[in-house]
Amino acid sequence: MLLAIDVGNTQTVVGIYQDGSLQYRWRVATNKSHTSDELRVKLVPLLASEGLKLDDVRGVALASVVPALTMAWCAAAYRMIGKDALVCSAETAGSLFEADYPNPHEIGADRVADAVAAKALYGAPVIVVDFGTATNMEVVDADGRFIGGVIAPGVETSASALFSHATKLGAIDLVDPHTAIGHNTEEAIQAGIVYGEADRVDGIIRRIFAQLGCETPVVATGGLASRVAAQSQTITAINPELTLEGLRLVYEAQEGAASV
Repeated sequence: MLLAIDVGNTQTVVGIYQDGSLQYRWRVATNKSHTSDELRVKLVPLLASEGLKLDDVRGVALASVVPALTMAWCAAAYRMIGKDALVCSAETAGSLFEADYPNPHEIGADRVADAVAAKALYGAPVIVVDFGTATNMEVVDADGRFIGGVIAPGVETSASALFSHATKLGAIDLVDPHTAIGHNTEEAIQAGIVYGEADRVDGIIRRIFAQLGCETPVVATGGLASRVAAQSQTITAINPELTLEGLRLVYEAQEGAASV
């Protein structure tokens, strides 16, 4: 059984794979102060909720954008299974991740996993839009190479900045207000943030299409993907498990190489 872990700045997604198929998935808040012992303790009830135990885990694949938690999860993994976790990177992804990029080692683990999965599942060229703390866009060209992308403030990051600087505006649910003209403060904020994000994504994607010289599949993933993608005119697919799928593919490739 493979434990795949995608550690973001705000949320962590944990998935369980059995025979190459995702069986269970949980999304929990990221706590950057957690130690390896705390991480192991928090895993126990998640697994137990589906009748699983730590002893069932045979491998761990990790993508983390929080350095302190990368170390903590690696230590936790070693305590759990007696071997190192596979930490996703441009290097560990090997031939699954070809890059035409000045410094591939600076590419975030989540971006590597997204690009690997998108190319495998949707072909090339392809664009990924990952809605997290940041809204990331990954571009894979017609030759299957990662050539770069976009990093912008995420939906909730932008909303938090607005609420913290405008004292009279309270936090609201980021849902479709079904009107571009807000008839009250809540609707006005929702229109600005939800529609604004969708239009920002569409605008950038169209610029990328123009630079590539063609249109491509555009795959949305991340915690708010379904809310924003519903308002987008360029997003063609939603895959909440894309990053986990990339982790699985990298892990299986490494395991296969090790057994040769």
